[in-house]
Amino acid sequence: MQELILLKLGELVLKGLNRHTFEERLCSNIRRRIHPYGKFQVTSKQSTIYVEPLNEDADLDGAFDACRRIFGIVALSKAHPCEKTKEAILEAAKTYLKEQLESAKTFKVESKRADKNFPMTSIQLSQYVGGELDDLFPNLTADMHHPELVVNVEVREKAAYVHGNPEQGAGGLPVSINGVGVSLLSGGIDSPVSTYMMAKRGLALDFVHFFSPPYTSDQAKEKVVELAQLLTPYTGRTILHIVPFTEIQEEIRKNCPEEYFTLIMRRFMMRIAQRVGERIGAGCIVTGECLGQVASQTLEAMRSTEDACDLPVFRPLVGMDKEEIVSVSRKIGTFGTSILPYEDCCTVFTPRHPKTHPQLDEVRAAEAALPIRELVERALAGEEKLKLKW
Repeated sequence: MQELILLKLGELVLKGLNRHTFEERLCSNIRRRIHPYGKFQVTSKQSTIYVEPLNEDADLDGAFDACRRIFGIVALSKAHPCEKTKEAILEAAKTYLKEQLESAKTFKVESKRADKNFPMTSIQLSQYVGGELDDLFPNLTADMHHPELVVNVEVREKAAYVHGNPEQGAGGLPVSINGVGVSLLSGGIDSPVSTYMMAKRGLALDFVHFFSPPYTSDQAKEKVVELAQLLTPYTGRTILHIVPFTEIQEEIRKNCPEEYFTLIMRRFMMRIAQRVGERIGAGCIVTGECLGQVASQTLEAMRSTEDACDLPVFRPLVGMDKEEIVSVSRKIGTFGTSILPYEDCCTVFTPRHPKTHPQLDEVRAAEAALPIRELVERALAGEEKLKLKW
């Protein structure tokens, strides 16, 4: 029997009558993500998803690496299937895990007997396999509490499966199971992290980036394209909407009080994001705002910006500190790109003394001199769309 991948479900197992919908969406996401690595059969049974190569040309390592980043999977292992006899299970353990057994100092065997027709209980099977391995590998000492190596034996409907320590999966819920959103993607550290966190909760996302030539360079634009591409292992295929923002910012500078520049700019971003969202059927807007981090992220400022749109605004970073956000950024691989020193449209025409606790009626009055609808329409007319996939 050929080596395969076992994927363990996370909070999906807590779902009720609609659980099959979550599992079907997850299996569909897995099939699409591992398609470049060859032909695989993906099936779901008893809270486990089996990814089985259908021929020798299939790249199991590539598929395994892809599955690490698929939301909905809490743990994953490469496993060796064998016949459902204690002798076959022992043989599979001592040969398939030989290198790990020889290098470890402590171990234990954990057995799960999903097939209740198997003649031994889980405890009996663990004791049998553990005792034999202890005799075969003198370097090993049994440790039931903190073992270096766990030999996992799963007796299931089709076969028995042997594998070592599982790797941690991405967790969360399958992407798109909770609908569609629009994520505002800048070139900074925060917005890629907020995008990742909402994708983890099952949200399919399109990205919107605001580009302000000549105040922002082509390098700044390419930086955002790279960030969007780095997020696709988690979000799956998506579209990056690049919207020209120069005219709007120049009109704000000409016609509005300086202390409101950033607030009015962000209100325009919300309006444009909502228009993009309406086209793609989005149910929310996602931002990387964090309470109190900068002048435009006070309680009053955030209220004034979301006043410009009807869609709910999700801020997954709102209660995190910068160190926590940077930690996630490093984990998902976006930090190195985020800190590249290219300007962002949010830094263009930054007021010397920004309004930190604005009143909503004051902000509305400050932008009243602008032709808001016309500016939004012209910005959307210059929109560029980039289709991205992993």
